[in-house]
Amino acid sequence: MPQPLLRRCMRDQIRDRLLERILEGTYAPGHRFVELDLAAEFQVSQSPVREALRELEVMGAVDSLRYKGTRVRSPNPVEMAEAYALRAILEQRSAELAVPCPPAVLDSLRADLAALHEAARDRDVARYSRHAFNFHRSIVVQSGNHLFLEIWENVQTRARLPFVAQHLSAELASCAADHDPILAALEKGEGASAGRLLRTFMESLLAKLPR
Repeated sequence: MPQPLLRRCMRDQIRDRLLERILEGTYAPGHRFVELDLAAEFQVSQSPVREALRELEVMGAVDSLRYKGTRVRSPNPVEMAEAYALRAILEQRSAELAVPCPPAVLDSLRADLAALHEAARDRDVARYSRHAFNFHRSIVVQSGNHLFLEIWENVQTRARLPFVAQHLSAELASCAADHDPILAALEKGEGASAGRLLRTFMESLLAKLPR
């Protein structure tokens, strides 16, 4: 029993690390994974690497083709639209449930929002994507609904935040500014208002997605 549990732990850690890199844009669409290289990086056998890649395929993050290997999936316009439509609903309800937010949560949101504005000024898409992810995830976490969080995290592989941020690179400053009233509403304990603002923001992104 100990060995399978250990292997599963390694598989999960490798999967999570690779998924983080995909979501941050470190691995661009089309990036090909080489099992031997990943095994050497993580200092494991190829077995947990192969299992991690298989799980990422189930999640929709990668494609695995015979004789062509495993690659990061290219953005799918239909999936992205569906992902943002679902995010709009999840995040609206999460904000409603998130209040009152503890001081530590508000401080974390303020830090991410400040970093969001800074990244927008620098046109740093990767940094913008990372802090936007953190900002929105914190609100879903604060809802206290574990299923919301599980669904939200699974949706991120389809939402392709770095790709969307790159597509909207000229509008990053205005996108960052759209987060200001959301935080202000949460600071006032106005969950319904924050939820409406989040949904409006998500739906505005949906309207700008490439088709």
